[in-house]
Amino acid sequence: MVLFLSLVALAYGASILETQPEIAYFVLLFGFLGAAVVLYTLIQMKRRLSRLKIVIPPVTTTIECRKCGFKNVREFQPGDYIFKEVEPCQKCNDKMLITAIYREIKEKEKDRFPF
Repeated sequence: MVLFLSLVALAYGASILETQPEIAYFVLLFGFLGAAVVLYTLIQMKRRLSRLKIVIPPVTTTIECRKCGFKNVREFQPGDYIFKEVEPCQKCNDKMLITAIYREIKEKEKDRFPF
């Protein structure tokens, strides 16, 4: 809205510059100030968004052997689901089962100023 009004003020000021120069200078000044405020606001929004980068924590898969109880933790792979039988156990060579899929969320320190 402010940008639109600034552009209207600039166009109007340019059109009356020759007939009423005193008024035109004030209208042009308001147009440029409005455009500057819009530009400043956009730059500040971009800076804030760059500081608020969202980090997605990794997804972890836990695999257990039903026979000997051996557990293995690995990174999630597409196609993993709970109770899926996967590679053989390293100890007893029986098939292992996916028992848990989760994200490890670490609590970060609270900043004094969030922005």
